[in-house]
Amino acid sequence: VSDCEEFETVQELLSGLKEYFEFYNFERPHQSLVGKTPAEIYWGRDVVKKAA
Repeated sequence: VSDCEEFETVQELLSGLKEYFEFYNFERPHQSLVGKTPAEIYWGRDVVKKAA
């Protein structure tokens, strides 16, 4: 989801938000979490994103 992306429907918006939240929580390492993802911190172990 980019800053300037436009969505035609609410469903497209919700899909884009879901995709971003999955990326943010399961794939993107966070500097403040010492290079871990929020999911890794929450569950206390390495987490593999489940297939969509």
